[in-house]
Amino acid sequence: MKRLLLFFVLTAATYAQIPSIDWPKNQAEILKHYRGLIQIDSTAGNESRVVEYLKKVLEGEGIPTRTFALDPKRANVVARLKGNGSKRPLLILAHTDVVGVQREKWPVDPFGAVMKEGYIWGRGSKDDKPVLAANLLTMLLLKRNNVPLDRDVIFLAESGEEADVTGVGINFMVNQHFDEIDAEFAMTEGGGAKIEGDHVAVVNIGTAEKVPARARLVATGTSGHGSVPRLDNSIIHLSAAIEKLSEWESPMRLNDTTRTYFQKMALVSLPEEAARYTALLDPARSAAAQRYLAEKDPGKYSMLRTSVVPTMLKAGVGANVIPSEAEATLDIRALPDENIADFYGEMQKIINDPLVKIVPLPATRPASPASRLDTEMYRVLDLVSKRIYPNSTLIPSMSTGASDQAQLRAKGIQSYGIGPGSTTEDTLNFGAHGDVERLAESSLYPFVQFVWGAVTEIAVHK
Repeated sequence: MKRLLLFFVLTAATYAQIPSIDWPKNQAEILKHYRGLIQIDSTAGNESRVVEYLKKVLEGEGIPTRTFALDPKRANVVARLKGNGSKRPLLILAHTDVVGVQREKWPVDPFGAVMKEGYIWGRGSKDDKPVLAANLLTMLLLKRNNVPLDRDVIFLAESGEEADVTGVGINFMVNQHFDEIDAEFAMTEGGGAKIEGDHVAVVNIGTAEKVPARARLVATGTSGHGSVPRLDNSIIHLSAAIEKLSEWESPMRLNDTTRTYFQKMALVSLPEEAARYTALLDPARSAAAQRYLAEKDPGKYSMLRTSVVPTMLKAGVGANVIPSEAEATLDIRALPDENIADFYGEMQKIINDPLVKIVPLPATRPASPASRLDTEMYRVLDLVSKRIYPNSTLIPSMSTGASDQAQLRAKGIQSYGIGPGSTTEDTLNFGAHGDVERLAESSLYPFVQFVWGAVTEIAVHK
């Protein structure tokens, strides 16, 4: 009995340091900032507009900020709430830029944050202004409530995530100002919750991502008149090389994240689908399961292996001219632990043609190990997901795309991807980078609570 009483006393003491938030009372402010951020057109080159908004809000609440900019129009802003230093910092970050829009495809102003049919419509409504707004509100609430912290909580709003080819965003911060964002854990975009019916069924936490390792195939031959066929026609050799690579299935290789992902998906899926996920782990049945995913669910198929996809072709100057050179761009997405030099070597063996060479393109993101599943941060995310989304299952996932978590993981920061809830229909038809983007208002508020819960559980002094 005494032990039970002690447990309740310690539990009460733990939560006593985390203030109770009247969430319905805060919905208006959450919506105001979320819509305000969407209403800023922050396509590449305009990110400093968002920084000015954030600086005004943060500094207005007594939270000092620092701005770092390689390009004055594409600034990054950092804010820090100090802890007692007993634990290493937590970094919460989001990117401020959005991809461009084709306005004629939108039924509403893409930068109007229009509220319609229960949704907030606008570019960035999913990528990445929900995370940005949730991080902002978390900082404000921590400051207003004078919450005691064991860790510094670092807020970073960074530019150029969608195409940081000039290094103005996370690369700039990691390479030149890493001491400003160095942390034990980081939390940003890269996950999301799946809504089924009237509730969240699955919470995906991003713990790994594939590595862009793009290359060009360059075929060379003898130029000449189109009326005279040549055996060394560069276009023919390039076409044959592409066909060989398209028919080649690189080896399936699971890591801790993807193995756990498919194991847990088998537990929450319908019987036929569950059997398919289980079959992936059975050598006798794996090939058939992989083939099904390749045909019906290519996103999950891509999680199984390093993928090679031709995306661009370049050859010729005229209809009657055999070109001396033809090239194809390959979008190669490598597993986190892939030895890419060895992989290029295997590709060259598959092509088996001395007239076709593989020319690697400059890396845009570093290779980075998957974040661990046994950390305090991952356990906290599991705990909070069950609190905010009852009856949900937390599942680690590996993105087949790329994010700014790669640079953080490469520096040793255990980084975890999060995101608000969406139905399958909304993900497919109104998702990030699509012609039309929107988020259900009903998904916004619990997501902010999720971020608040994760930050306070991991950072508050207990």
